[in-house]
Amino acid sequence: MCATCGCGQSEEGTRIYKAGQVDHTHEQHDHTHSHDHSNDHSHVLDIQQNILNENQKLAERNRGYFEAKKIKAFNLVSSPGSGKTSLLEATINALKGKTVISVIEGDQQTDNDARRIESTGAQAIQINTGSACHLDAHMVYHAIQQMDLKEKSLLFIENVGNLVCPALFDLGEKHRVVIFSVTEGEDKPLKYPNMFHSSDICLISKTDLLPYLDFDIHKAKENALKINPKLKILEVSVKSGKGMEEWGQMVNGE
Repeated sequence: MCATCGCGQSEEGTRIYKAGQVDHTHEQHDHTHSHDHSNDHSHVLDIQQNILNENQKLAERNRGYFEAKKIKAFNLVSSPGSGKTSLLEATINALKGKTVISVIEGDQQTDNDARRIESTGAQAIQINTGSACHLDAHMVYHAIQQMDLKEKSLLFIENVGNLVCPALFDLGEKHRVVIFSVTEGEDKPLKYPNMFHSSDICLISKTDLLPYLDFDIHKAKENALKINPKLKILEVSVKSGKGMEEWGQMVNGE
């Protein structure tokens, strides 16, 4: 179990594979060993700090690799259903011929999203986290070892759909992009402040649905900036194309 957030993350429960090469076997974990159920909260805190410290070291290693190859890496974080994969598909198609894009997909199960990305012609690799609720730097490190990442290219890491635990884990990215859709409510930044505070770009997605919803986009922006005044906020819609050109310039610019 992940000592930091309580999810069921374990090394043997994580699978990394190219889309179309899914390992459907299920490993058995021996639970005959004893567990220490001590209520020593300082011990738990020490474990959490050690996990995060180790992750940070690995994240810096990833970051150094990206910087050496002049790869711009983006960590996309959101709740499930915000439209991350659709956004990536549209982004890849819009930037074809302008830059090389690779994608690391994070989900608990299936390679559905990696297959969608590969259908655009981009290189994609899937990380299945099992019961874990986030990617970490170690998973990303192993994924990039299996990829042919080109110099001066773009790498998108689509994190597991969750606005809580991924906020704690630096993956070595240059930019963290938090996405929330107009169907989720304008108070989302206030409910999940750590994620919005740790991000530097915020995309408000599915804005084509605004005429049909009681969503105050001005209030949503105000709430996000309360948490993080430095956030770059962009309204986007994959369906209507709103904001997509600006988004493309943002990710492919200097």
